[in-house]
Amino acid sequence: MRHGNGRSGPLSSAVADPSDIRRGDWIDRFVPASVQPYLRLARLDRPIGIWLLMFPCWWSTALASTGWPDPWFLALFALGATVMRGAGCTLNDIADRDFDAKVARTATRPIASGAIGVRQAALFMVALSLAGLLVLLQFNLLTIVVGAASLLLVAVYPFAKRITDWPQAVLGLTFNWGALVGWTAVRGDLGWAPLCLYAAGVAWTLGYDTIYAHQDKEDDAIVGVRSTALRLGATTRPWLIGFYAAATALLALAGGLAGLGAAFWPALAIVAAHFVWQIARLDIDNPKRCLALFKSNARTGLLVFVAILLGRIVP
Repeated sequence: MRHGNGRSGPLSSAVADPSDIRRGDWIDRFVPASVQPYLRLARLDRPIGIWLLMFPCWWSTALASTGWPDPWFLALFALGATVMRGAGCTLNDIADRDFDAKVARTATRPIASGAIGVRQAALFMVALSLAGLLVLLQFNLLTIVVGAASLLLVAVYPFAKRITDWPQAVLGLTFNWGALVGWTAVRGDLGWAPLCLYAAGVAWTLGYDTIYAHQDKEDDAIVGVRSTALRLGATTRPWLIGFYAAATALLALAGGLAGLGAAFWPALAIVAAHFVWQIARLDIDNPKRCLALFKSNARTGLLVFVAILLGRIVP
């Protein structure tokens, strides 16, 4: 996804330092130059995607537990989210390298800039995927099967923006798969509660990634990339109300089906309040605010986790 204003050379070239890579950060300061492009390719300098991928795993682990969730499982899911998010970003950048090279915000990314070749990137992606497989193999057989099934969605997502106005829905299906995996890891089965949790996550992603896509709508329209931001346009706010209302209702249904305690409900109300705050603050023509609101969903994920945890551990 992209954002920018200019059309000469890389798009957005009129904007001072429009790159989405921040120079002088911990990677520049502490990591050898030969390794830096790989860490940036895996987006380790921008961990928001890790949180958004990890939290549905944590939600379902807590939802399936009878008390405190197993910290070993939480650690495995954090590690798995880190390496698989890196693998997904690598695949996305391989697929989007020609688009990225035309947009100033993404032209400095490792593949688009030529810092890493496609073959090198592919080998890196395979290495990350193998690391993800090693994490997955720590769980029971059903979890391994369910987790492996997500690879189809991972493979499809980078190309969804070429064929549908709703790539955010495909992202939602992909990023929230952990809502199924965490439950199977704890209980060894599936049921309506994790399915409702999964659906809640999809609705949540439709909201936050539509906000994110509004950063890039001008460039997306120019280079031919499709998104809900372009599809919904000025009607984004009422749609966002619908997405977040659906997410809240489905979270409530998942909590009810799983038998969460009374402490879950006021905590869920705080989640709903955070959704309302995002909607109230939204300005679809202010890219910086869109990015800030998108990033605030790391807090949303944490709030949902805390709500589920309270519903399990508070008498």
